[in-house]
Amino acid sequence: MASSRKSDKRLYIDREALSTLALVEEGLLRPVDGLMDSATAAEVNKTKCYKGRSFPFPFILAPRGRRNEEVLRSLKPKERLELVVDDEPVGWLVADEVFEIDPQQRLQEIYGTQNPAHPGVQATMRRLGRYAVAGKYHVAYPKFRKIKEQITTAKERIGAKQTSALMMAARPLHRAHERLIRTTLDRSDLVVIFLLKPYREDPTLPYELRYRAMDYFVKNYLPANRVVIVPLEYTYIFAGYNEVILDALVAENFGCDELVIGQNHAGLGSFYDKNRMQSVFDHLKGINITIHTAPEYAYCDICRTLVSNRTCPHGEHHHISYHADSILELLKKGLLPPAVLIRKEISAMILTHLFPNRFDNLEKIYYDLMPGSGLLESQSEEDFYIKLMKLYQTTSLK
Repeated sequence: MASSRKSDKRLYIDREALSTLALVEEGLLRPVDGLMDSATAAEVNKTKCYKGRSFPFPFILAPRGRRNEEVLRSLKPKERLELVVDDEPVGWLVADEVFEIDPQQRLQEIYGTQNPAHPGVQATMRRLGRYAVAGKYHVAYPKFRKIKEQITTAKERIGAKQTSALMMAARPLHRAHERLIRTTLDRSDLVVIFLLKPYREDPTLPYELRYRAMDYFVKNYLPANRVVIVPLEYTYIFAGYNEVILDALVAENFGCDELVIGQNHAGLGSFYDKNRMQSVFDHLKGINITIHTAPEYAYCDICRTLVSNRTCPHGEHHHISYHADSILELLKKGLLPPAVLIRKEISAMILTHLFPNRFDNLEKIYYDLMPGSGLLESQSEEDFYIKLMKLYQTTSLK
């Protein structure tokens, strides 16, 4: 995007800041509609509200860097800045005010801690400066507009009256995720799965692989015209303990009527206040979307199916829990998780990604061990894992 004024001073931001600015410009964090000045920021810090609606911390832009600090300290009112990412102009900002912030206080506002051992705190410390700038801005970032159009088109196509949102990382997509999606679809005309796409993602399960797994499940095992999968770029503002508030605002502003979250949602904290158990829901103001808390699912070895803790009479010692980290650990060690935990086709996708070209003579192993046509045919590693899981599931020999 070329600058219209070559004399503009430059403010260097990263793609995470660009995405966050675009989120607000597209109206996806309403009522927030722009960068906050110092007076507004102080009020939001005090009340945790903006324009009568819950908002956990000020929306500000304070990029780190010696060049940025020099530019910000030298700005005059109404002076224009060119916003730059990776040496490419991406927008502009007309400065109304520059004010100093306390980076440690900002970390506390977002994460509820200043502990540098916290990974989010570490990452934000590296990109947070001492000076914030407020003013009207524009950035060129059409991704969010395309997602809004995709959701609107899906709603119009089926005449959806009830649209539910799910925020999911699906690292990896397991059977409890599948059950949650199905039960949400039972109550809704359309389900929008916001597949989280953080900026500091573990390359073990990149977004493209997680999307492929989700897309496979939706297209093969659900009425696909009633499910939309879209990326949600999870920037630093979502990483703290106020995550559920921001999730609700984003879902509402994308046109959803309901947000479904699990009992173990990162932002669903509970605490005691005046001898009464409270949660974040007790403090929400002006949020016009229904928030539904789904039960935790497990596999019961007596019921022999997936159950919720609300419906199964058997104790937890009979339950197989769906802990994504532990399932992922099996995959990282090269093991096929049991199909009761994760669908074999999805395990095959992940193992093929983690261990490319793992077998020296795949065709021979396949021919020796797997039933087939009797002809030596070229087979992929994914096919091999799927057939291997079928052998594991053979029940005639105990």
